[in-house]
Amino acid sequence: MNLTPDAVREVLRSVKYPGYSRDIVSFGLVRDIQVDGAAVGVLIELTSANADVGRQIADEARLALRNAFEGLSDAHVQVKVPTPQGAAAQPAGVFQRQKDPRIRRVVAVASGKGGVGKSTCSVNLACALALRGARVGLMDADIYGPSIPLMMGLQEKPLISEDERLIPPSAHGVRLMSMGFLLEPDQAVIWRGPMIQKTIQQFVSQVDWGDLDYLVVDLPPGTGDAQLSLCQTVALDGGVVITTPQEASVGVVRKGIAMFEKVQVPILGIVENMAWLDTPDGSRLHVFGEGGGRREAERRGLPFLGEIPLDMGVRQGGDAGIPVVVSQPGSVSANAFMAIADALRAKLG
Repeated sequence: MNLTPDAVREVLRSVKYPGYSRDIVSFGLVRDIQVDGAAVGVLIELTSANADVGRQIADEARLALRNAFEGLSDAHVQVKVPTPQGAAAQPAGVFQRQKDPRIRRVVAVASGKGGVGKSTCSVNLACALALRGARVGLMDADIYGPSIPLMMGLQEKPLISEDERLIPPSAHGVRLMSMGFLLEPDQAVIWRGPMIQKTIQQFVSQVDWGDLDYLVVDLPPGTGDAQLSLCQTVALDGGVVITTPQEASVGVVRKGIAMFEKVQVPILGIVENMAWLDTPDGSRLHVFGEGGGRREAERRGLPFLGEIPLDMGVRQGGDAGIPVVVSQPGSVSANAFMAIADALRAKLG
């Protein structure tokens, strides 16, 4: 690990000022860098009194440093913002998270990379909880690539309530909200970070979710604007991390785990998707390796919530808009999702 002030400064060039293409270094906002062994301290001074901007920059700087320097023991990022006239100073590292009293538990489903079946797991876990008798909502936080409408078989636009809030449509006993409901078919979302943040906040505060036992939030892959916005906006009760068995997936998932840890969100456990393929002769073929998710959970001291097989029925259910727990109850895959849902219920109450 080549941890020097110059190396730290180069890493911080990847942190963009919210709403701009320029980075915080070129803007001259990085005022001091201190390196002490495997620890680094950074002082950033802003000219804007917007505490939200300060929090976002602090979060992204920490994540960038931890991703760049393996073995980093501490990444202390202090962001100073000018105090608005007549207002008390607000620390940039403190999150003002919202909690809707009508929603008992909020669970985020995340992964470090795409292609691991995170949205598939989200829809099936939401439906599994609903089949257990819970009142469930599912929020699609993947603004650029919303897939929940397709997987839940619903394309209708939400209605507007008398107090001008969105009323989420329902499918399979689950209330839904997705950017896909608000776009025309094949319409692309081309937004910068602040617009993503605003949309996530609106999905939380301007949607009439009603009384829910669980709100499941399907995050996009990675550790970017949507993840940070959600973690700063919503009082999450925990996060579920989805991986596949192979090391390429597990290695990236570690960054997703680190993201939850840095924003003080409890990790409820790890789910291993595509764990095996049942062959016609009755044997199991481990296409993507074996046990990577379980080993990572044991290494981290985290709960291992279960394994989901590589099953054509899961794919067919997603394409048809009828998740496998609904379309094929009692199947191996459906039973696996139900068991994971039961484990989450036991943890969350």
